[in-house]
Amino acid sequence: MWQVWAALGSIYVIWGSTYLAIRIVVETLPPFLSAGVRFVIAGVLLAAWLVARDGAGRLRASRTELRGAAVVGVSLLLFGNGFVQMGERDVPSGLTALLIGSVPLWVVVYRRLAGERIGGLTLAGVLLGFAGVGLLALPRGVSGEVAPLGLAFILVAAAAWAWGTFVSKRLRLPRDPLVSTTYQQLLGGAGLLVAALVTGEAFALDPSAWSARSLAALAFLVVFGSLVAFSAYTWLLVHVPVSIVATYAYVNPVVAVLLGALVLAEPVTSSILVGAAMVITAVAFIVRQQGPPPVEQVIVPAEEARTPAR
Repeated sequence: MWQVWAALGSIYVIWGSTYLAIRIVVETLPPFLSAGVRFVIAGVLLAAWLVARDGAGRLRASRTELRGAAVVGVSLLLFGNGFVQMGERDVPSGLTALLIGSVPLWVVVYRRLAGERIGGLTLAGVLLGFAGVGLLALPRGVSGEVAPLGLAFILVAAAAWAWGTFVSKRLRLPRDPLVSTTYQQLLGGAGLLVAALVTGEAFALDPSAWSARSLAALAFLVVFGSLVAFSAYTWLLVHVPVSIVATYAYVNPVVAVLLGALVLAEPVTSSILVGAAMVITAVAFIVRQQGPPPVEQVIVPAEEARTPAR
């Protein structure tokens, strides 16, 4: 039993802390470049481990599967994680986590637009959740408390994560979830590095400006966010009911808000508490109504794709 609680605790705390770590990373490191480095390194390490364990044949995938992994990886990591890193230069980590917590709401919207029948109670939950998102974002953007462009990056990231989650059910991906995750990280990470080139980040590097704590936070994201917590997650899926594992979707934002307040003194106002309660309640309700996503559709943070992060 202690192993279950240890594994649950790791995904609660580690994935919940990735928002804080990202906030520290982007204090001095370029957003797209640091995210690209993170996922390429994590993908290489995971690929090396799979090859060492089972041989190079473990990584075999068809062109169709690689194309699917590229689409999902770019959606989740370039437009999802990359835009979170862009946004967190201006948006507090706790607020970011709460806004990204709306991913399950966006998934329901995409399903409805695709013609799927969605129950009235689920749609009511979506409306409640988006009302909470509005309460969290609109007053801060209008008042200038938080840069509107930063908020826009975070909201686009949530929609992109949800899109990657949605299309992953409709694309052919490697059947082995670890192999799928490996290619999604490598291809999504490559997309982030291309974005760093296009935006000029890669040509304006100033290593003397990089702080030790930003580099340490990046190392934490690679080792713990992308490898340790995901290993605990996959172990849990085998040993406990998936409904229990899915609780990370609404625990992570709470952890992120607490850590942001404790470590970076981020404000927690009454409107944030009310908006957070609305979003988390809606997500918890929708997860229970719809059931948790299958493991084949989940990427690290994904980190995260359901409460991405990470």
